[in-house]
Amino acid sequence: MKKFFSDFKAFAMKGNIIDMAVGVVVGGAFSKIVTSLVNDIISPLISFATGKVMLTDLKWVISAAQFDSAGVEIKPESALMYGNFIQTIIDFLIIAFSIFLVLRVIMNAQKKLDELAKKKEEEVAAVEEAPSEPVEDELAVLKEIRELLKKD
Repeated sequence: MKKFFSDFKAFAMKGNIIDMAVGVVVGGAFSKIVTSLVNDIISPLISFATGKVMLTDLKWVISAAQFDSAGVEIKPESALMYGNFIQTIIDFLIIAFSIFLVLRVIMNAQKKLDELAKKKEEEVAAVEEAPSEPVEDELAVLKEIRELLKKD
């Protein structure tokens, strides 16, 4: 049992698990922001533009509610709430587009980093492939200088 917990601890403390947990928390917060954006800004604008009620209020009534003579509801209404479904689709599209934009920025940055790394490797390779003759020439010149100094 002790090995089980030590294995679990090693698993839970890996960087990927912690990164994933942070992503889930940030994603949840981002989802709330997008939901608020759709509920509080986009839906009212759509309602204003179409002259209709809020998206969440759109529904197709299958069977109307039934009331008794006192006005008490006997049987509740049965309806398809397609407006809420449309609003959820809008939420999804905004979140998907935002993730696409973030991933696109990351991929472009990674591509540029790869290009820079490749260029650096090519420069290093070019320096390593440089002819060694100048070094030999320098060595010959240094030997001549040494000989001249010995003569003096």
